[in-house]
Amino acid sequence: MSLLGGIRPPIAVLSVLLLLLAGITALSLGSVRKDTLPEAVLTSQQHFAEDGAIALRASLDESVTDLNRAATLFSAGAPVPPDAVLDKISNVYQKWRGTAIVEISSGQLLAARGEDLPLTAVDRSKLSEEGGLSPRMVRLANGETRLLTFALLTWPGVPQQLLVSSSSLRFPGISLGDFRAIAVVDGKGRILSSDGIPEPEQVLTDLQRADVKRDTKQLKSFAKTAAKKAEQHPLSAKNPGSGGFLGVSGSLLGGEFAGDRAAAGYATLAGPEPGVGTTATSLGLTVVAMVNIAEDTRSASSAFAGLTAAGALLIIGALVILLLIGTVQRPLLALFLESRRLTRGDLHRPVTVPRTGEGSRIGLALERLRHQLLGRPDPGPDGVETGGKVRKAGVRTLVGLALLLLLGWCLPLGLMVNRAGEEAVIPQQIVNDQRDRTDTLNDRIRRALNEGHADLLSVASGMNDRTTPDHMGTVLERTLQQHLRYQSLYVVDANGTVLAKAGKDPQASRVKAADRRKPITLQEGGKEPVLIGAAEIAGRPGTALIGEFRIDFLNGLLKRPGLGQIRVVDGKHRVIASNSGYRAFEKLDDERLEALADGAALKVGMAPRPAGVLYRDNGTHTIAAAAPFVGGGAAKEMGWTVISWQPAKGLGIPEYSLQNRTVLAGLLGLTAAVACLGWLHLIVVRPLRELAQRAEALADGDRRTVLYPRHHDEVGAVTRSLEVIRQQLQELRRREAAGPTAGTHAAVASGTTPTHQAGRN
Repeated sequence: MSLLGGIRPPIAVLSVLLLLLAGITALSLGSVRKDTLPEAVLTSQQHFAEDGAIALRASLDESVTDLNRAATLFSAGAPVPPDAVLDKISNVYQKWRGTAIVEISSGQLLAARGEDLPLTAVDRSKLSEEGGLSPRMVRLANGETRLLTFALLTWPGVPQQLLVSSSSLRFPGISLGDFRAIAVVDGKGRILSSDGIPEPEQVLTDLQRADVKRDTKQLKSFAKTAAKKAEQHPLSAKNPGSGGFLGVSGSLLGGEFAGDRAAAGYATLAGPEPGVGTTATSLGLTVVAMVNIAEDTRSASSAFAGLTAAGALLIIGALVILLLIGTVQRPLLALFLESRRLTRGDLHRPVTVPRTGEGSRIGLALERLRHQLLGRPDPGPDGVETGGKVRKAGVRTLVGLALLLLLGWCLPLGLMVNRAGEEAVIPQQIVNDQRDRTDTLNDRIRRALNEGHADLLSVASGMNDRTTPDHMGTVLERTLQQHLRYQSLYVVDANGTVLAKAGKDPQASRVKAADRRKPITLQEGGKEPVLIGAAEIAGRPGTALIGEFRIDFLNGLLKRPGLGQIRVVDGKHRVIASNSGYRAFEKLDDERLEALADGAALKVGMAPRPAGVLYRDNGTHTIAAAAPFVGGGAAKEMGWTVISWQPAKGLGIPEYSLQNRTVLAGLLGLTAAVACLGWLHLIVVRPLRELAQRAEALADGDRRTVLYPRHHDEVGAVTRSLEVIRQQLQELRRREAAGPTAGTHAAVASGTTPTHQAGRN
């Protein structure tokens, strides 16, 4: 018989699956506990570190690009005194702690601004080698680390000069909130810079100093562990199929003190695209973010709940298996044996007729056929002795009853049992992280716009009334290639005439004179927002350099895992940018989010500040946060607000984990029931119903219809036996028509008819 056919395989597979599901249910539902810290909290720390790594990488790369572009612009014109170069750079950019210009051949310091630079650490003999101008980290005498960035100033007839800038490895615009520390770690696990932990001498009490020392020690431990984990390949460090952050990232769990547990996230500096390295990524730095969180070790479920659900499944499963074996399997096997007995010629013993459904119909037909083979009158269906009351319930009804029994366990688990509801506990740390990460993202967007405007000022400072349109076009093309934030760059005069352009055709065809004097403005009326930055060109009244920002550039900044839906809205709550599909200038259409945005932007008696909140609505929990634009720069006047929200059920909250596992158990049970019983219906029930009709037709006198088995199983075996009986009855009819002899009936009774003999031979 076929390995996949027959009555036994689906029932056996169903038995095994139900046993496995009972074990899985007992283990999974009973093991959901509120660990020392929920998984959602640890994942949130990982995302926080990823945000810090993205911000630091973008800041360092932007610093290198800006210094190189400034040096290129100065080198393209007439020689400029070193002091004038540094003054212009300082007026445009305020990002460097110190700048200096050194004559390469003699090593003489020509000009300097800001803090003193460790120029003795620079080996001028290697500047001409390949990679000699790569940024490098140096440690100062006070223990702080600086990143030195280099660019060349070259003019004909002037000794070559080296433009040097120093940057601290601190995070631009990271919102740490309360009780959080963040650090930059090198490949050996040494902390190069840190924020959030005060110096011991800055605190007042001995207890506070002890806390600072403990946090510092814990942060150093996290730094060493993160540096080791950062050595992994990004693909091997992630689960298969996981996306999001392109570098190595993860979470760490530290020690416990006074009911608080230290947790940290770490992330390496990764490029903006897969497989694309940058200057910052080559430094081998890792970001570590640490926070102390109150523990909550209450159980989300007990082992008894899992054992109860598993025990109920075992009882129901046992009833289902007994039902299928007693009412489907055993009667079918009995019919198989009885039909084989009749084909062998054993006609003296009555057929044992099953008491239910199609089995009883086939059994009655076999008993009638036994009488016909013996040459007796057909007793008819009502004249057969069954030995008991025959039930009319068919096999399909019995299989449906088995399915209902299993659904009685699956559906409650999938729809009613272990609902999270209002009793779900959402850790406050997750709400705080949503707020702080939204504020960090808000600062990242604001700084990106400020950097864009600073780039325009830098480029415009290299133009004057003597700059030709061809030279303007060359500079614009080079700037457009260096920065992906613009979709077009062009210079317009006082009449709005475009003198030179690069990139796409201007969407803001006529920029108003008033807008040319504003650093950044938003143009409305088109299919998408047009964000333009403007920088006036000295010596040409009314002439300005215009840069149109790509909206996709803003949308790309919002692609942050773990923050849910993100929107950038203006003062009228109209959507400007989003991390998912949206229509330009559509309203938020959510009163709660609008109120949250207004509350964050309009603090009574105090400056605007980010806000986070947990919304509870009919058993559902939504975490939301809003952060208005604050701080200086050209983008401050935009009045935008970044809003993010996400449902708590998608996070690793114990109550929701228990609900998800319960639903999964119900779905697995439903799948097993439908698959195995559907298999049984296709392989056994349908052919058995058809066989019952054929058997009754054969008993009623249909001798012409040939019976073909569908499958090589028990039903197919009974079908083949009925086909043999049909042939025996045809042979018996031919003998009777030709003139029956005295020994015909005896021959039939002994199974030695010619047809039977031929079959045996």
